Amino acid sequence: MDRAGQAAAFDAIGDRYDEAFPHKEGQIASGAWLAEQLPAGAHVLDLGCGTGLPTARQLAEAGHRVTGIDLSGAMVKLAEENVPGGEFRRMDIYEVERYDLGPFDGVAAFFSLLMLPRAEIPYALRMLHQQLREGAPMAMSMVEADVDDFSLPFLGNTIRVSGYLRDELRQVVRDAGFEICGEDSYAYAPASTDVPPEIQIFLQCRRRP
Repeated sequence: MDRAGQAAAFDAIGDRYDEAFPHKEGQIASGAWLAEQLPAGAHVLDLGCGTGLPTARQLAEAGHRVTGIDLSGAMVKLAEENVPGGEFRRMDIYEVERYDLGPFDGVAAFFSLLMLPRAEIPYALRMLHQQLREGAPMAMSMVEADVDDFSLPFLGNTIRVSGYLRDELRQVVRDAGFEICGEDSYAYAPASTDVPPEIQIFLQCRRRP
């Protein structure tokens, strides 16, 4: 699938993303859970790393080796500036497998899978399963919404997003080979007026054999 439009939107947004989403309590809490589950000096994938804040920095400060990928070159540049100790690449999610970046000891996938059409999300989760060591933790989040590749105005640009209602999301994650160890949800109202309030779902998972 051509995701050039998605990348261009985030290139244009740049560091305004962190201004529009200033409070990330759910992501910080889920990132802390992930950091605590990892062995010392673990290799962690930050899928859709954005500006590197807060997750890549949080994991790096906990002593872990972070590889972050993002479709947006502008986001990757910001991540490199914000987290000098991390390794960041402009890359599509499926190139993780193609370029054999793993295996990883853990993965953070905060609001990255929602950028895919629904038909691709189970495949992406199975790819992550293959890139993780057995028993490795995964922290992920989605917005609860019954939508598929839906166009949404976003900080003066247009992006396409997908989502699930939570029971279906749980099933998709389990079917991809993950155990769900914990779950949190937050009502979130972005600072930007053109982005509607949302329910964010955070899942703490572990790779099954």
